[in-house]
Amino acid sequence: MADRMDMGVRRFGAVNWLGTWTLARREVLRFMNVWSQTVMGPLVNAGLLLMVFTIAIGARRGDVMGVPYIDFLVPGILTMTVIQNAFANTSSSIISAKVGGNIVDTLMPPLSAGELLVGYLAGAVARGLIVAVVIAGGAIVALGTPLAHPVWALVFVLLGSVFMGGLGMIAAVYAVKFDQMSAVTNFVVAPLAFLSGTFYSIEALPPALQTFCHWNPFFYIIDGVRYGFLGVSDSSPWVGLGVVLIATVVVLALVWRWLRSGYRLKA
Repeated sequence: MADRMDMGVRRFGAVNWLGTWTLARREVLRFMNVWSQTVMGPLVNAGLLLMVFTIAIGARRGDVMGVPYIDFLVPGILTMTVIQNAFANTSSSIISAKVGGNIVDTLMPPLSAGELLVGYLAGAVARGLIVAVVIAGGAIVALGTPLAHPVWALVFVLLGSVFMGGLGMIAAVYAVKFDQMSAVTNFVVAPLAFLSGTFYSIEALPPALQTFCHWNPFFYIIDGVRYGFLGVSDSSPWVGLGVVLIATVVVLALVWRWLRSGYRLKA
């Protein structure tokens, strides 16, 4: 069987569409079955952040980049919520299977590394899109937040979900216990999200931190979504698109290599 698969001959054809769809469906149902925790919880947190900022400083804060501060906040909070959820979806799925000892159930079926990658990322993208659509709809209806370039916003939400889903897979494959995953979330993902212009323009930062932001893909994801909503941004959306695309390709290439070799997955 292994020799036949190496030669490219598989009973399911060049692409195992059924297996890939089944894995993708499992990943979506996994978070939808506990939607109150995986979807509603982040949405409530995002709504609370917007409400607190609106009550505390919204009326007194001047415009940022030529737009009201509350409108400026919406894309940042939306994107931060999307990327955190996309990361959590793949990372929690893989690390739970590893710690529980049932990762073999995913590795045994006739799925290639690319098919495994697509199946896991489908859940991350679905979760990110659901969160983005609900937050965006609520902000547009309740706050009157504009949506200047919806295609740009959608592109960066999708790319951000794929990029963070891939990062979640890298973290989960490398980690061996939940404590390590929590450390990555608390000391890597959260700080990078908060230091990437979520609540402010990076022009307000010291020069050293501005330089750091321009090397940080998180900044370009947030900035790109902000351009999609408001039509203003700290950098060119085309530059951001290029940076995020390159970062995403690098991350996915590493995940594919690890899945193909079974690195830290096969006992």
